[in-house]
Amino acid sequence: MAYRKLGRDNKHRRSMLATMTKKVVMDEEITTTDTRAKEVRKFVEKMITYGKKGDLVSRRKALAFLHNDKTAVDKIFHDLAKRYENRNGGYTQILKLDERRGDHALMVILKLVDEEKPVEEKKEKKATKKEAKKEK
Repeated sequence: MAYRKLGRDNKHRRSMLATMTKKVVMDEEITTTDTRAKEVRKFVEKMITYGKKGDLVSRRKALAFLHNDKTAVDKIFHDLAKRYENRNGGYTQILKLDERRGDHALMVILKLVDEEKPVEEKKEKKATKKEAKKEK
């Protein structure tokens, strides 16, 4: 099976996934159930990939999926595309929380990964006394 049905009919599921994708893009994190997060992750990553392509066709596909929400699409194409320009996939992260009290569904946080900052090279150590004597 290619996708999870999530107990919804097609239109409701598609609308729910689009709304959750918008929330992840705008707020950069969302708390939801494990199965929903795994399904939403696919669409968030696809939207960021569209943003990295940056062409008109990709922008129209993103607008069509996100119900013509221009603010979310602008954030994808300007902010997120620049943030992840050197990263090949893996833009999201799922952090597991506790189970929900009512139905014991596993709750998770789906968030966008912060781009790793380049590691600065270590400064050269000062010469110790022994090394200083050897150099003389």
